Amino acid sequence: MNTPSNQPLAHSSKVDASDLPQGRPRLNSQLLFGTQNEIVIEHQGDEYRLRITSNGKLILTK
Repeated sequence: MNTPSNQPLAHSSKVDASDLPQGRPRLNSQLLFGTQNEIVIEHQGDEYRLRITSNGKLILTK
């Protein structure tokens, strides 16, 4: 069964290649931010801030 690219994958110990989403993974920003307007993303040992501006746009800073 193919999972649409906008649906998160369920966690399991065994993943079949046909269950992987096709194309780019898609995450809803509400899932990431919850009730906050800023999150920290760790990438290769560096921290990045992703925040929602007062205009509803996203800004990523190091």
